[in-house]
Amino acid sequence: MINHDEAAAVRPLTLAWVSRHLEAGERIVRTEALHGGITAEMRRLAIGTRDGGTRDLVLRTFVNVEHAEDWLNREAGALTLLTGTDVPAPGLVAVDPTAAHCEYPSLLMTHLAGRAVLDDEGLERRVPLLARQLVAIHALRPAERPREYVALTTADTVVVPKGADGAAWAAAIDVIRKPAPPYAGRFLHRDFHPGNVLFDVPPRRPAGARITGVVDWATTSWGPADLDVAHCSTNLALLHGPAWGLRFAEAYEEAGGVLAAAASERLYWRVRDGLAFSEEVHSASQPWREAGRTELTTRTVEQRLDAYVTALMDALG
Repeated sequence: MINHDEAAAVRPLTLAWVSRHLEAGERIVRTEALHGGITAEMRRLAIGTRDGGTRDLVLRTFVNVEHAEDWLNREAGALTLLTGTDVPAPGLVAVDPTAAHCEYPSLLMTHLAGRAVLDDEGLERRVPLLARQLVAIHALRPAERPREYVALTTADTVVVPKGADGAAWAAAIDVIRKPAPPYAGRFLHRDFHPGNVLFDVPPRRPAGARITGVVDWATTSWGPADLDVAHCSTNLALLHGPAWGLRFAEAYEEAGGVLAAAASERLYWRVRDGLAFSEEVHSASQPWREAGRTELTTRTVEQRLDAYVTALMDALG
């Protein structure tokens, strides 16, 4: 077995566990660390098949992560649910949520073609594709609902960026002091953003971009469509500028999605997600820099977040 780098090495117990879930005559011939995740170690495993070819699997490992068992159980359930639907998601191969067999809680799944695209170029083409994909996710009606969404941010935990518009942030914080608005529940990805969507972008024909997969289903939930839209909007605002954060909700509705009717309700969900990012600007932006967006320093992302929260309050407040 060949490792591309030391970080790609699979631990012995986990290696044995993976091997037990391969077809007869198959073996792992190469491993490669996948970068860009925040909470989990990700590795691509090249599997040598009996006919001399190869196929790829992906190993997801949570090392000393709180709630790992819960997250892996939820992801395994989501991947099982998504099998046979129009939503392109990995197929579940095996899961060890309690590390009964592996060194750490782990999940093995099929590998999807494509890559996450975080560049500004071609964004006007990708945003409608993202919106249509999210509408398709929200259209799912599982026989058994996932658990209700959890919003961890509170008015008292928000971290106001240095130099931010104090009046706008104070008004935004007051918005989330109120009870959550009523909503029609939907199946939520709960972490839908460009980093978790894979694209095929033909080099000579970028207008032919298409989505090949949606990954990271560990926090699937039941809740308002506005919450998923808000999360993707915040990511777009920080990656590409506040105007794109405002644009995504429009694209979602143009794709047939339905959001809260009242502006005050829309504001609640979008502000809540924006303020949640204030607590994790560094950890959220680090994978973007690793992916090549080196200009997105913590300070730059803080400034974009300030501009986005201010724009939300101006547009919907």
